[in-house]
Amino acid sequence: MATHTTHTTGSPKYEPLTEFLRRQSRAVVRMSFDEIERVIGTKLPPSATHHRAWWSNNAQNNVMTKAWKDAGFESEDVDMKGRRVAFRRVRSEASGDTGAPSVDVTTKDRHPLIGWMKGTLTIAEDVDLTQPADPEWGEAAYGEKTWADRK
Repeated sequence: MATHTTHTTGSPKYEPLTEFLRRQSRAVVRMSFDEIERVIGTKLPPSATHHRAWWSNNAQNNVMTKAWKDAGFESEDVDMKGRRVAFRRVRSEASGDTGAPSVDVTTKDRHPLIGWMKGTLTIAEDVDLTQPADPEWGEAAYGEKTWADRK
């Protein structure tokens, strides 16, 4: 079993969760809030038990988000009443975080190539994707009418 020497840049309070998730071989790890508290060795903040948004995958949201993101997971299926959350693996630890887009390593629900190019395309701010690439395409498709005539 490989050991990890990397540490999160988030709060040391949540590093035990990062290490716990890294050791998991499952693609989805379901945990109760109580189980998470046992792993981190302290109570979750009140906002974690009262606000669904606390469990979002936005790393700017709270320091614990960084813990599961650093381990290669994202949160999902948050059940506030049942006090449960699932963490889904979105990248393998072997790949590390190279800055490349995350690739879903699970193949059960969808084809492995779906989403593999996510994040690789940037559209310039001044490009209007609702307009045809060739403004004169209407002449070929509709005769003498232009795109402006079709509006």
